[in-house]
Amino acid sequence: MELRKRVKPKHGLSQDAPSEGRCNHNAMSGTQEGGKGGVSLLGRSGSRSHSGSGVSPRRPWQQCVSMAAGLLVAVLLALTQAWCVNGLHENLLWFSQLTEVEREISFRTECGLYYSYYKQMLHAPSIQEGLKELIHDNLTESKRTINLLQRMNIYQEVFLSVLYRLLPIQSYLEPVYFYIYTVFSLQAVYVIALYLTAWLLSGSWLAGALTGVWYILNRVDTTRVEFTISLRENWSLPFLALQVTAITCYLRPQLTTLQQKVMVWLMYVTTFCFCLTWQFNQFILLVQALVIYTLDCGDFLTTTQVTTLYLVQVSSLLSVWFLQFCNSMILGSLVLSFIVAALFIRHCQPGVKTGSLVVRLGKVLLHSALVLLLTVTINYLAKKALQLRSDEHIFKFTKSKFALGPTRDFDASLYLCEEAFGLLPLDTLERLASTLLLYPYVLTLLLLCGMLVAAALHNLRPSRGSTEERKGAGEGQVAAFRPDVAYNLLHTLFYGLLAFSTMRMKYIWTGHMCAVAAYGVCGTELWTVLLSALRCNTKLLLRLVRYVVPVVMIGFLYYKFWPKLMEELSELREFYDPDTVELMTWISTKTPKQAVFAGSMQLLAGIKLCTGRVLTNHPHYEDKDLRERTRQVYQVYARRSPEEVYDILKAIGADYVVLENSICYERRHRRGCRLRDLLDLANGHIMDGPGENDPDLVPATHPRFCDAIKTDAAAYNALFTRTFQNKTFHVYRLKKKRKKNTKGSSEPSVTQ
Repeated sequence: MELRKRVKPKHGLSQDAPSEGRCNHNAMSGTQEGGKGGVSLLGRSGSRSHSGSGVSPRRPWQQCVSMAAGLLVAVLLALTQAWCVNGLHENLLWFSQLTEVEREISFRTECGLYYSYYKQMLHAPSIQEGLKELIHDNLTESKRTINLLQRMNIYQEVFLSVLYRLLPIQSYLEPVYFYIYTVFSLQAVYVIALYLTAWLLSGSWLAGALTGVWYILNRVDTTRVEFTISLRENWSLPFLALQVTAITCYLRPQLTTLQQKVMVWLMYVTTFCFCLTWQFNQFILLVQALVIYTLDCGDFLTTTQVTTLYLVQVSSLLSVWFLQFCNSMILGSLVLSFIVAALFIRHCQPGVKTGSLVVRLGKVLLHSALVLLLTVTINYLAKKALQLRSDEHIFKFTKSKFALGPTRDFDASLYLCEEAFGLLPLDTLERLASTLLLYPYVLTLLLLCGMLVAAALHNLRPSRGSTEERKGAGEGQVAAFRPDVAYNLLHTLFYGLLAFSTMRMKYIWTGHMCAVAAYGVCGTELWTVLLSALRCNTKLLLRLVRYVVPVVMIGFLYYKFWPKLMEELSELREFYDPDTVELMTWISTKTPKQAVFAGSMQLLAGIKLCTGRVLTNHPHYEDKDLRERTRQVYQVYARRSPEEVYDILKAIGADYVVLENSICYERRHRRGCRLRDLLDLANGHIMDGPGENDPDLVPATHPRFCDAIKTDAAAYNALFTRTFQNKTFHVYRLKKKRKKNTKGSSEPSVTQ
């Protein structure tokens, strides 16, 4: 697919800023009476500022005006983000002017596969028939009937298709626009969630405003929704941000019983939605469980809080397990094994936090070793009992990524050779620094990490009492390290490490990074240290810099980046991919509806969406049998004989095979990472081109199939017939084999 420049109309502006959504927790604005003073869930707590400023609280009418202004700014930033993403999508593709097949082709790779099920549900005679087709699907994988609701996370497509059928909008809103507008609306929710998190941490909605501005300006590193609309992360990450907001609010002090219950339910609902919409939920929740475990070891959370957070994760995963027809991948997940191990060891070792500091540290280390050992044991036994191998490619990838030396495992190499699964490039930090995001983030991180370590050591000293006893006791600054701040600090640290190890995961980190940096600018901790170092730490000056500095920063960012943003958004392009359009049109009009197509995962997803034909394989890689089938189909790009390739394709029911020049003669990846190189290595063959080869590799006895078949040699023409060809694609139909009449026949007899 190519994006070409088009003539720019004088009246239009195109938008190019990816926006992240924020979570709408307007219900979090209650107040508490009694105890040590009231608590506003979006403001200060008790008689002192929740951010520790010591500034006297505002009058009720001032609080109402401030909260109304803050919520209004949150909504405006969220709408701006959704508007920008929608404009960017339109201007990159000229989406409104595309034909239906061109629009569907624009849903690239796995995005097209997921969108095809939304389309399938809409075209079904009824909702019940559509659900039945998904539960008993025989189009996605040839010669197999699979339950798509169990295998894939496509409940969002089901929900949207049902909603579109029920709402009276069919006459003026096309299904594709209903779909993409929903995804862009979730980006607005994402922005509100980040906004509220920063507001809750700092006590000032200016932090939320700064968060939103940073998120929009750093669009390259905060989201990729404008060109990967259907990607699962674009559905799930807004709910993860909402969950973090709910956790932040839940960990605030002096909540009433009712407020705590509301927060627990919000945590459950958001965690459930997050898990339901992304197949990698277990790995993201595992990192979060490690955050909770670390806070527990440092005695920052009460026993009730730790247990509640764990049980929210477990109940959400089990709810998804039930909805996904008892998907064994969830029961065999590492996060469930870890939570069970952590709770069990915690119950068996109630005296971990007793004794001297050295004894306590030793007990914590022993406790952690036992939890790790029990986690591995439970997970191993669970996978053996469930015969689970669906997620082993993730562990192969992780092992290969951090192990020394190369790997020849085909599945692991597919990931390792993609830039998205490599280390975070340093130019990412340069871009984040250019918008003034990186500097306050690093300063806040360093300061809070030092305070966290000091507070953890303080908590673990003897005769200090439990967290429950210290809560609300008004101890010193170190001992009273806020649990909501501690959680967000470890959250950004752990997910930051994940982002640095795997670039694709940076989208989980960078949005929350904006909130943490804004908290550093608008909170009191950083300014208290700086002003104390300058010996001018007064309440008035502290309050002044907390409000003036973010306003000045927002003004500077507007002055420097708004013209660039508008200039970038004003550049209009259009979708241009005539070869793929020609291929899809030919398949739709010239092949039987039940024809089975083999080819690359990415192309086949588009074939299913545009033509509805049966596939041999697809990009949803979380199934061992499918991964093995994909490796076999890809032998068309290896050095294999025509008979071997024919037998492989016939065994999986293929009628047609689509060969792509961009794969057969690939130059995008370096030597050793091209798909044909990965196949050569897996087959034990020497790779193409100049360069070193491992000594155990041998020359192949056959030419590369995808290239040799174009020579029309007799051995290939006897088994394959070219039926379509353009500059990019070559389609071959598999002939039917006849039984050999003589044993000495050198070539198989075929029929046309």
